[in-house]
Amino acid sequence: MRSSKLITALAAASALLVLAPAGATARPAGLKHANANPNGRCHVSLIAEPRTITAGEPVELFGQLLCTSGTTVGQTVTVFERTAGSPTFKSVATTTTVAEGFFKVTPPTVTVDSWFYVRAPVHRSPTKAVKVAPVVKLKGPEPETVPLETGKKHAATFSGTVNPSDEGAEVWLEREQATSSEEWGVIQKGVVKAGGVYTFVHNFTIPGDANIRAVVRPHGISSVRGTSNVLSYVINQTQNPNLTIKSSADPISYGAPITIEGVLKGGAGKTITLLSHAKGIKTFSPVMTTVAGPSGEYKFVQTPLINTFYRVTGGGLNSAVVVEGVKYLLTAGVTATKVQAGQPLTFSGTVTPAHKGKTVYLERENLFGGGFHVAEVTEPILLPGGTYSIAHVFFGAGKQVFRIHVPGDPENQGTSSSTFTIEVAPSPPTLHPVIKAKKEPR
Repeated sequence: MRSSKLITALAAASALLVLAPAGATARPAGLKHANANPNGRCHVSLIAEPRTITAGEPVELFGQLLCTSGTTVGQTVTVFERTAGSPTFKSVATTTTVAEGFFKVTPPTVTVDSWFYVRAPVHRSPTKAVKVAPVVKLKGPEPETVPLETGKKHAATFSGTVNPSDEGAEVWLEREQATSSEEWGVIQKGVVKAGGVYTFVHNFTIPGDANIRAVVRPHGISSVRGTSNVLSYVINQTQNPNLTIKSSADPISYGAPITIEGVLKGGAGKTITLLSHAKGIKTFSPVMTTVAGPSGEYKFVQTPLINTFYRVTGGGLNSAVVVEGVKYLLTAGVTATKVQAGQPLTFSGTVTPAHKGKTVYLERENLFGGGFHVAEVTEPILLPGGTYSIAHVFFGAGKQVFRIHVPGDPENQGTSSSTFTIEVAPSPPTLHPVIKAKKEPR
């Protein structure tokens, strides 16, 4: 679903905010918002992080009150917020400054594009924007392990929800391109209906593996697109009743064997030939042969290492084409399960097979409606030997649930790790992360 990584680094507050000298007697550079009061000329700064979130994720506001005289400790800081669609700012939270005038506050749940400023006590900070992507959830035929079939009679229904509801927003159903990873093509368009729901009925015409997602375009209350979870299917041709074919398991994990079997009607003692080709190759090649049993039954054992197309011939007939999906093998771990807000943890592991240029995602569980969304993308993509490492800075407080996900591609199907529950403890106001802008995944 995606192209680039949230790049994170840590720095002390001095990297962000100018510290007042001891006793706060010197005048800070760049002083603004002066007022005649016991504290002399004052300035209040504000930083909002993260600057782009998925609806419901925590946002932290932090800054520093600097004055030429008097004390900056114990001063009241009031947070004002304006949400998309609202013409005015409203007071939403308060806190007090600590040593050297630092403060930090977590505003109420942010679900739409929002703008913030603070007053401390009468001095106004600059306004900071937080962009919000909606939570998009996609459901399709279940389970994903059951192949879909081509043809209008086997049209598949995909539906989902958008939270918060954004009626009238354009929603696209996308399928990953057959020749490259992380390149998506629109296969159907629709709009979000009342209640934040959408539905597509799609007819697949070509067999193969299919990675499917939904994308909600920026609209009234969100300036960032929302991207759903990815569903992975294989699409098979409708069966030939005179020469059937099926796989014992689909999909399989990398390195696992399968049995391909079926029945040639009236084919006792006839030769059955198994043919296959990989994705991107148009022509089937013979793999092996066997002789049909008394009822025309046959079996072949295979160990495909990439997504593979199979068919059989016998008695002058061709079977349907079936596609065997082969999932990546994934290991995943994290450096700790407890962390202080503003600090990073590192998720790492291996992906087998190790394809050059393969991306790995760190995904966070949605706070609304279940499912996961992308929190980070590896960069560099995959290190030698298929290892990966993803650092993520945590905000807010409480339990947050993450997992590692390897998306599917033309050669192998995607897979996800088990979940990691991370306990995030509040950080002191004097320690703040520096975050560079992230590129949104494609």
